[in-house]
Amino acid sequence: MTSARFLVVLDADSTLIRNEVIELIADEAGRRDEVQAATEAAMRGEVDFAASLRSRVAALEGVPVSRFTRVLERIEPTPGVHALTQAVHERGGVVGVVSGGFHEILDRIAPDLGVDRWRANRLSVADDALSGHVAGDIVDAAAKAASLQEWADELGVPPRATIAIGDGANDLQMMAVAGLGLAFNAKPAVRAAASLVVGPQDLSEVIALLP
Repeated sequence: MTSARFLVVLDADSTLIRNEVIELIADEAGRRDEVQAATEAAMRGEVDFAASLRSRVAALEGVPVSRFTRVLERIEPTPGVHALTQAVHERGGVVGVVSGGFHEILDRIAPDLGVDRWRANRLSVADDALSGHVAGDIVDAAAKAASLQEWADELGVPPRATIAIGDGANDLQMMAVAGLGLAFNAKPAVRAAASLVVGPQDLSEVIALLP
């Protein structure tokens, strides 16, 4: 079994990357404003995440999967992400990402950003277009916390040696079970609950906090 000194788990949208992927896909459906408002409400914790995600994904129905190429071209890695993942690896740590976003995008970008393992939602496809449904179980707040704990167990990392980094209400449970919960580019409720708040939108600021 692979082991590690410590584990760093990040959210994806607005943390690992600067974008909200579902909004980029919604652009392809001409429904960005509608989806953006719903995403912001979910990240503030004003609505149930799973119900919100299902309704937002429904707005994506009919988007051809070929449009993912355009979405990928618009992805902007968060400043400092490469420096952070390199520093984690140099210190014997592992980088994980658990996201309320989508495998279809993470599978393409995560390896290049130095991520070792990741978990996200999957979009259902019919006739080479999005069906408007999520395939399988939704990665919500509880799933994020469970993923961090599961990966830590697999790697032999004690809870105190785990770091969770996120920005939205669906990251709060993950941050609560981690040894250190960092609010990054975060909503007010997340900043209030975090162990520490990272101010500049630069992930290299986290390096000084690594074990």
